[in-house]
Amino acid sequence: MIKYKSLLTLIAISALLLSFTACAKTKIEVKSKIESSGGRVDKTELIPLRDFFKNPVASEFSISPNGNKVAWKAPWQNRMNIFVKDLPSGAVNRITSSTNRDISGYYWVGNERILYGQDLGGDENFHTYCAPVDGSGAVDLTPFENTRTGLVDELENDDENILITMNKRDARFFDVFKLNVITGELTLVAQNPGNITGWMTDNAGNLRVAIATQGGNNIILYRKNIEDEFTPIKTLDFRTSFSPLFFSFDDNKIYVSTNIDRDKSAIYLFNPESKKLEEMIFEHPDVDAENLIRSKKRKVITGAGYYSDKHHYVFFDDEREEVQNELEALLPGYEVVVTGLNKDETQMVVRTYSDRSLGAGYIYDIPNKKLEKIADVSPWFDESRMAETKPITFTSRDGLTINGYLSLPVGIPATNLPMVLNPHGGPWARDHWGFNPETQFLNNRGVAVLQVNFRGSTGYGREFWEKGFKQWGRTMQNDLTDAVKWAIDQNIADPEKVAIYGASYGGYATLAGLTYTPDLYACGIDYVGPSNLFTLMNSFPPYWESEKDRFYTMVGDPVRDKKLLEEISPAFHVDQITAPLFVAQGANDPRVKKAESDQIVEALQKRGIAVEYMVKDNEGHGFMNQENKFEFYEAMETFLNKHLLQ
Repeated sequence: MIKYKSLLTLIAISALLLSFTACAKTKIEVKSKIESSGGRVDKTELIPLRDFFKNPVASEFSISPNGNKVAWKAPWQNRMNIFVKDLPSGAVNRITSSTNRDISGYYWVGNERILYGQDLGGDENFHTYCAPVDGSGAVDLTPFENTRTGLVDELENDDENILITMNKRDARFFDVFKLNVITGELTLVAQNPGNITGWMTDNAGNLRVAIATQGGNNIILYRKNIEDEFTPIKTLDFRTSFSPLFFSFDDNKIYVSTNIDRDKSAIYLFNPESKKLEEMIFEHPDVDAENLIRSKKRKVITGAGYYSDKHHYVFFDDEREEVQNELEALLPGYEVVVTGLNKDETQMVVRTYSDRSLGAGYIYDIPNKKLEKIADVSPWFDESRMAETKPITFTSRDGLTINGYLSLPVGIPATNLPMVLNPHGGPWARDHWGFNPETQFLNNRGVAVLQVNFRGSTGYGREFWEKGFKQWGRTMQNDLTDAVKWAIDQNIADPEKVAIYGASYGGYATLAGLTYTPDLYACGIDYVGPSNLFTLMNSFPPYWESEKDRFYTMVGDPVRDKKLLEEISPAFHVDQITAPLFVAQGANDPRVKKAESDQIVEALQKRGIAVEYMVKDNEGHGFMNQENKFEFYEAMETFLNKHLLQ
């Protein structure tokens, strides 16, 4: 799969609410699996907690443009740093030395430099750093306080410059700058007038498209040449998605994913001069089509991807399909994903995935049909001891088909099990099939795990998404309740031993579950979840200001929908919570502030309800540092042993 630029316009605020697959380390004495699962599993089958949550051996593999070097992230002093291997010589060099926090995403700029992002303690003010591959040391290119940067275009034909966004001028707005990665010089390319939420370049790296928000509308702005002013070419209600993927090879048209005049998004070629959709490239009857694959070198659209139960491809190009078939034959039993290519498209970076393995990274020499492993991601996992994750469907109480995933413990009867319901974050996101360390950990402890793509989840079309509008704590929560009842009716879950655990929106759903269905759950775990929707909205980061109107439409307006928000905010109904609760929070979280956890914990403590509270001063919206992950999961295990598994 060739990397391409994309601009998602659904809403930047959906970042509220990432689902976290975090990780952990054990200092406490842990009950054996034989104790926590009624004696049905031998004690020797218990896998150490840290094996599930420690840093991988290697991850995020990439190849240099000339194909002579491969990079990846790997642990150094318990933090994920960047390593580079020279393929001709085999020499490996660590090029970063981060000890405070893991390095976030990275990318190549030319063949001699790698750029990456890093924030401070989870505040999400990501700076842009440059690390020469010779290991001479990383430099912060944007050393500005309270400033967040992001990548617009790595300018693949320019080894010295990139385009970034930065909100240095005004915390609410992101301007576009050209950044010289050698000198650090910044040149303003486009100043945000105050309503631009996304930018996109053409194949030559010229800034040609912007997305503005105004009230409940998305306004698509376009210019034919960089000397021209941006002018509106399309205004759409935000419910109508219009996500530019990349420009056509002649830079005159744009491939877009859109649901204009339809429910499920399809991929079209859009003409910005006529302002019309032209050729339909790909659609799927059941799910949104959002992923297009291309060969830049051959200037061919090679295929499309879609996600139903699992990830699937449809190829339009024999050459690319042949390569995929070769890879799948060499790597049977795994999802095989091409995550990168060198510039002449002779070498591919390949990742394997499955529900029972984190897979490995490979380099595939296309002309010579030679596959070489870079590294296994987490080689200590024995796949035969890992649980399968199976897609499931059920019908909600109002007749809606709901999809999800069920993971069951290995080696014990799949009946009357303790179960954790794990609602995803977002909520405008979805769960996917694959290896989940949290799920595998719980399965190994004899616990079933159920994940649900409740209404409001994305990927299933506009109607399904809109059914979640103003339904936090209502029909969205009903879907979760119905999922539990489905598992009980199927004799999978013990009705007396069901817990709910989630992060971000999933944390809210945990609190809502304990509040509005107090007899359903034995206990709950809220990880960075909001408890009071009034205080949540009043504390959004400044750069979410333009998205507030949409949030009001999708969740509720604090003024016009005051009664609704009071009804669906667990903080106003703590008298209904009776089950034990464990809350975890990052002190620097810019999305769901610490006050969200403080108020629910304090209210419950005043009522004498059992509540445990973990706060990490050097974390944000989810824990990144390995030692904090360890402590969180060991506390989770102790909590579940006490309140679910006894």
